Amino acid sequence: MVKSNRIKKGLTDQIVAGDVRAAARLMRGIVDDLPEALSELRRLYPHTGKAHIIGVTGAPGVGKSTIVDALITCFRQRQMTIGVVAIDPTSPFTGGALLGDRIRMGKHATDKDVFIRSLASRGWAGGLARATLSVVHVLDAMGKDIILVEAVGSGQGEVEISRVADTTLVILSPGMGDEIQMMKAGILETADIFVINKADRPGAENLRVQLGQMLEMQALKEGCWKPPVLLSQAVNGKGTDEVAAAVLRHREHLFSSGEIHRRRHERAKLELAEAIEHALRERVSRILGDAGMEKLADELASKVTDPYSIAEDLVRKSVGRPQKAAVRRS
Repeated sequence: MVKSNRIKKGLTDQIVAGDVRAAARLMRGIVDDLPEALSELRRLYPHTGKAHIIGVTGAPGVGKSTIVDALITCFRQRQMTIGVVAIDPTSPFTGGALLGDRIRMGKHATDKDVFIRSLASRGWAGGLARATLSVVHVLDAMGKDIILVEAVGSGQGEVEISRVADTTLVILSPGMGDEIQMMKAGILETADIFVINKADRPGAENLRVQLGQMLEMQALKEGCWKPPVLLSQAVNGKGTDEVAAAVLRHREHLFSSGEIHRRRHERAKLELAEAIEHALRERVSRILGDAGMEKLADELASKVTDPYSIAEDLVRKSVGRPQKAAVRRS
């Protein structure tokens, strides 16, 4: 038990009032998977749903963190409050985030209207941490207008970020094999906005033309959003104001077309599936205990039984048992 990370009741009211320390405390509890954090999230949930969530994805080295840093500046110039969830690679020694993204965004650290939180990916697919949506909810409840979620640079698997975001930015860079990445299934469908960063490099215009041609081949229904292809040099701020403006145009389109409701419905299904899986894992863990898990692992290794039969049996047992502990906590 980590005593210093215990969560006291009543954080929700403080977070809704914009208390940064209360938000940081709850986020730490979420990462540590404390049961008290789940109780606070239940109370926090009705206060969410107002922020616009922007997913930022792309292969390693294209400048995602630099783009995010520049976008913070652009949105702050519009007097918008910002939350950032930076999914960092996991440290092989501590299991925590390496914090590279937060270091690059350090110039915003003293801005009270910007909250940046790094999360370790810990091997989760799609470049996202399991705690991502919960941390987004905390930032949303704080009253942030824009929440930027930067995925780990792990390549093609990052199309999953579109299930979390309202607007998805796919960042490309000339000379890094992005032409091949674009042609892989899912990339074209994932992006709401394409940004070719490091546009001062040779090949940027050629990449823009190729991408535009590929997008022209897509059969879009009338009234559908056509992803723009924008050039930027985020390291010196060139082109990022146009990216921010495109994000706000896309937000207007989502609401005027009603697409925002479909996207948020899909996100709700994803979150429900995650919550069910987590609840089942927790309950099965309590039923088995460490000794029970070791015993079943021995049986599987010896081929006495199979994982599918065990899983079905455990689900039947877990669903049939009342979760008294959860009732006490809430």
